[in-house]
Amino acid sequence: MNDRPRGRRLAPPPEKTSPEIHLDVRAQSRRWHELGKLPGLRALLNEALDAGIAVAPRKPMPGAELSLLLTDDKRIRFVNRDWRGFDKATNVLSFPAAPPERIAQSPLLGDIVIAYETVLREAEAESKSVADHLRHLAIHGLLHLLGEDHETEAEARRMEALEVAALARLGVADPYAGAELVTAPVPSSA
Repeated sequence: MNDRPRGRRLAPPPEKTSPEIHLDVRAQSRRWHELGKLPGLRALLNEALDAGIAVAPRKPMPGAELSLLLTDDKRIRFVNRDWRGFDKATNVLSFPAAPPERIAQSPLLGDIVIAYETVLREAEAESKSVADHLRHLAIHGLLHLLGEDHETEAEARRMEALEVAALARLGVADPYAGAELVTAPVPSSA
């Protein structure tokens, strides 16, 4: 029994910004450990994914599973070749487990693969921190899993706006400021 008067009830706890997802992170390349211990990378990625979910129009089922593989250019090149027909390394690949209209009911969100060397190369070329670029790529991959794409100019504008909004929640600068609109996936060179 509660002795508190009804008029003095505590306020409900603040709502979470996103439904919780179950994130499985694996480092297939030891190079990722150069950035820090895996629990630190997992925390950084969870934070980025939460920001992405918070701004995404489609929300995953609470507790949906997402697998994130941290690999290297050599391995992502094989995946990119076998699944997309591009025999080149790339920064991030996404493999949705459900079509956009079924995301909210799917216990599996999908897989994201990110390549170490490409992340470092791009971060250096764009004068960004590796952590900020990794956050951006995780958000980009997540948005693909949630049904977003950038095949047309309208889709690209929408997806980039979502990425910028998610990154702003993390205090990360707009990665597209002063850049031209990307209208199709452009794999990085090997």
